[in-house]
Amino acid sequence: MPTLPAALASRRQKTVPGGTSSRGPVTRFDRRLGQILDHATEVFCLKGYEGASMRDLSRATGMSLAGLYYYFESKERLLFLIQKHTFTTILEKLKARLEDVTDPEQRIRVFILNHLQYFMSNQQGLKVLSHEDESLKNSLGSEIAAIKREYYHICLGLMEDLRRSRGLDFNARTAALSLFGMVNWIYTWYNSRVDGNAEALAEQMGNIVLNGIVHGGKPRKKS
Repeated sequence: MPTLPAALASRRQKTVPGGTSSRGPVTRFDRRLGQILDHATEVFCLKGYEGASMRDLSRATGMSLAGLYYYFESKERLLFLIQKHTFTTILEKLKARLEDVTDPEQRIRVFILNHLQYFMSNQQGLKVLSHEDESLKNSLGSEIAAIKREYYHICLGLMEDLRRSRGLDFNARTAALSLFGMVNWIYTWYNSRVDGNAEALAEQMGNIVLNGIVHGGKPRKKS
C-alpha cells in the first residue's frame, strides 16, 4: 500500500482537485487525506482562514511545509477540499435517505435530521463553512457554489412538494431559507446537556417548521 506522498503523487490530478468521495471502498489514502482535512479544519476553526498560515497547517497535519505546498499548493486548496468533501458527503447521504420516503412532511424531517446529524458530529467544520463561505474564489468557489445550489434546490423542492400536496399557499423559498437559518448556526448555541441529541433536536425543529408552514400557510384559492 503506498504512503500518502506516493498516493498523492499518483492520484494528484484525479483526487486532490476534485476532493474525496463517499463512493467506493475507503482506502488508506482516503483515511490519511481525511485526517489531514480534519487537522486543517481545526486550524481554520481556531485561527480563521485569513489568520492561518501554511506553517500552522504543516504543524497540525504532520506534513513538512515543502510537502504541504507540493501536494496541496495553497491553504485555499485545503479549504476547497474541506468544503468539497463536506457538501458532497451530506448531499450523498441525503439523497440515499430520501429514496425510500414519500410523505412530503417526512421528507422535510429527513432533510433536517440528515443535516443536524452530520454537523453536530462535525461542529468545527460547520463553523469553518459558515465563517469562510466567501473565501474561495474563481473556479474553486464556483464548484462549491454549484454543490450548494444543488443542496438548496433539494430543500426548495421539498417545500414545493409539501405546498402542492397540502394545497397550501406559502413562499417555498422563504421557508427553505428560514430552515437553513435555523440549522446552520447550531454550533453557536448547541448544548447536548440541554438540547438533546440530533434526533431530539431534529424532531423539535421539524415541529416548529412544519407547524408554522401547515398552520400558517393559507389554503390556496380554488380557481
